[in-house]
Amino acid sequence: MTARLSHTLRSDALDNRERILDAARAVFAVAGLDVPMREVARRAGVAPATLYRRFPTKETLVTEAFAEQMYACRAVVDEGLADPDPWHGFCLVIEKMCELNARDGGFTAALISTFPNAVDFDARREYALRSIAELARRAKEAGRLRPDFALDDVILVLMANSGIHAPSPTARVAASRRFAALAIQAFRASPDASPLPPAARLAPPAPVSRGPAEPGDEGGLAAGQPLP
Repeated sequence: MTARLSHTLRSDALDNRERILDAARAVFAVAGLDVPMREVARRAGVAPATLYRRFPTKETLVTEAFAEQMYACRAVVDEGLADPDPWHGFCLVIEKMCELNARDGGFTAALISTFPNAVDFDARREYALRSIAELARRAKEAGRLRPDFALDDVILVLMANSGIHAPSPTARVAASRRFAALAIQAFRASPDASPLPPAARLAPPAPVSRGPAEPGDEGGLAAGQPLP
C-alpha cells in the first residue's frame, strides 16, 4: 500500500511539472516573459505554492521550459557551421531558427534574455550567438553576405518573426518561411531575384478605431487579398 501511494504521489508530481511547463510555454509564446507566475499556475491548473515548489523563480521556470528548444538551436547552428559553403550554412540557420521560433513563439524571448544564475542556459545561448557570428564572418569573407551585417540583425529578424499572426500553426510556419526568404535576400551582398516560398494567408490585424470614412475608402482589403 505504501509503495503504491508513493508511486501515485510521484506520478502526480510529474504530471504537475509537465502541466506547468506546457502552460508556461503557451503563455510565454503569447504574452512574453513578463507574465506573472500566478498566471502560469492558473493556466496549468495548479496552486501557486505547487508552482513555486517546483520552480522557485521565473528564471528556473523559463530555463526549464525552453531547455529542449535551446538544444534544438544548438543543433541548427552546428549544422550551419558544418556546411562547407558558409553562405548556405548561414541561410540554413536563418531559415531554421525562424521556423523554430514560429513553432514556439516564446523561444525568441528566452534566447535574447540573459539569466545570470542559469549558467548552463546562458552558456548555450552564448554558444549559439557566437556560432552565428562566426558563420556570418565566413560568409562575409566569401563575398556573399553584405559587409554591414551585424549580429543584432539576426535578433531583429527573430523579433519581427515573432510578430507573425496566422490562423493556424501551419500557416504561421509557412509565413515564417517566406519572411526568412525575404530577410535572406536583404542580407545578400548582391541583389538576387530567387523565387520566394508561397505566401501564407495571415490572420487579419486587430481592428483599429477610425473616424468617418474618407471618400473612396470602402473597407480596405481582406486578409490575403492582393493589392491592386
